[in-house]
Amino acid sequence: MPIRVLSEEVSSAIAAGEVVERPSSIVKELIENSLDAGSTVLQVQIKGGGKSLVQVADNGSGIPRSEVKLAIERYSTSKLETIDDLHAIRTLGFRGEALASIAAVSRMVVTTRAVGEKAGTRLRVEGDRVGEIEAIGSAEGTTVEVKDLFFNVPARRRFLKSDTTERGRISRLVKRYAMAYPNRRFELSSEGRLQLQSSGNGDPIEVLAKVYSLELAQQMIPVTKASSQGITVSGFVGAPFVNRSNRREITLFVNGRWIQDVSLGSAVIQAYHSFLMVGRFPIVVISIDVPPESVDVNVHPTKAEIRFEDPGLVFSIVQRAIRATLLGQAPVQPISMEPIWSGSSSAQNFGSSEPIERTIEPASQRTLTVPILRSVGQVAATYLVAEGPDGVYLIDQHAAHERVLFEKLMAQVESQRPESQGLLQAETIELTEVEADIVQRNLSALESLGFKIEPFGAQTYRVRAVPAVVSNLSPERALRVVVEDFEEDESPLAAHIEARLAARVCKRAAIKAGQVLSVAEQRQLILDLERSASPRTCPHGRPTMVHLSVAALERQFGRRG
Repeated sequence: MPIRVLSEEVSSAIAAGEVVERPSSIVKELIENSLDAGSTVLQVQIKGGGKSLVQVADNGSGIPRSEVKLAIERYSTSKLETIDDLHAIRTLGFRGEALASIAAVSRMVVTTRAVGEKAGTRLRVEGDRVGEIEAIGSAEGTTVEVKDLFFNVPARRRFLKSDTTERGRISRLVKRYAMAYPNRRFELSSEGRLQLQSSGNGDPIEVLAKVYSLELAQQMIPVTKASSQGITVSGFVGAPFVNRSNRREITLFVNGRWIQDVSLGSAVIQAYHSFLMVGRFPIVVISIDVPPESVDVNVHPTKAEIRFEDPGLVFSIVQRAIRATLLGQAPVQPISMEPIWSGSSSAQNFGSSEPIERTIEPASQRTLTVPILRSVGQVAATYLVAEGPDGVYLIDQHAAHERVLFEKLMAQVESQRPESQGLLQAETIELTEVEADIVQRNLSALESLGFKIEPFGAQTYRVRAVPAVVSNLSPERALRVVVEDFEEDESPLAAHIEARLAARVCKRAAIKAGQVLSVAEQRQLILDLERSASPRTCPHGRPTMVHLSVAALERQFGRRG
């Protein structure tokens, strides 16, 4: 094919793809424009996960009528003028690409009224077709309405995720900016229902309570403010016992801009070293202010990636600030007076001083994968020591109990007779939009495990019973066990939904490493493990035991060559 210059329509669509990846990209660009315009109120409305509609309205300075058409031209901006200005960016937007990129792949309407103008202005843009300026009555500020995203680029639209997934991305984004700007009022509505509303009174704890919950907000610790060489670190970090299974709740802002930086994320995680178990991650909201000339924000069109002049210095200051806060202020996790073992029948004899009677089942009826074992003791309050006919077995008590509980729970699921613990009083639990959607889609699976749950509002559920194996947890903790580790794209889970949920429930319900067991408890756990169908591994595939044979012992002691 001959070389030729691409048409304006094609080149605009290509360029737009760098800025507008998905609906949340539009929300981010428009929010940042509103903040740059001095807005104190930002209202976001979406439909169809943002694919059908994204609308962001603000009360900022607005766009003068004479500049409205210019504002949607590519590389038009009021935020910089010369190349030197790029070396000290003090605004969130600066590239002059946002409105042009959004307009190129949607049907966009801009309604604005600049401070001092008597009437508002409206401009409609559809792909590469720009309408005429209209006079309209409107309040001061700007409203950008974006409909039918990627209507003219269907290939891009097919790569978008489900409405729930895209809605969740937008929700997390708006909440992040609400936390970073507590003195601005943020509102988010989805399908006409209010999802978030912050007061804008400047109280960060109030925003944290809106985003998470009042209980979690009270467990967030203000960072001991650290300043060095013009770099300042502030924000909030979660107490070590407030954690998640992924890094999603590590929120970082640099000069008011939400960024994604692997190095800074590592600084946060390293600051929590020895405070968190492996595989668990903290909840933090950190703001880093640096001299504008020491950071390059012009790395990528989305402006989510940045480069520091001295990344090692920033890493060190962030890590030290969070570490000092944890060492000086982190509370000790409250001691639970609840029993270690649940009230399930597999553990009903635990704690009893009475000897446990072993019933030897016929060989045809019992598993041959584990021999009959004799309990010897416990090591490091984590591993059980048992003697078998061919040597010594070390048993991981947590993994072993996971296996026992899992098979018991799955047997109840298969028999359709789950053991539930009814609550004396139903407990009402408010979930995030994504969590509520997960619960709604998996109500039947949850009921098969022993939960009794009913909707009680848009994102609220009433819990009347929980599985017996987690009856030692609060109803909210029990429910969150099965929703907090879900990945957003994990639905549907097909025929394995009950097994996956059961594995999560049992992981939380099983005894933990470090818990001292009585002799009777050790014996009962070994006996239950012997009777399991798959005693060698926990439901997640981790080994429950290791075997040291007599032959190996004899070699170690020189009894055999």
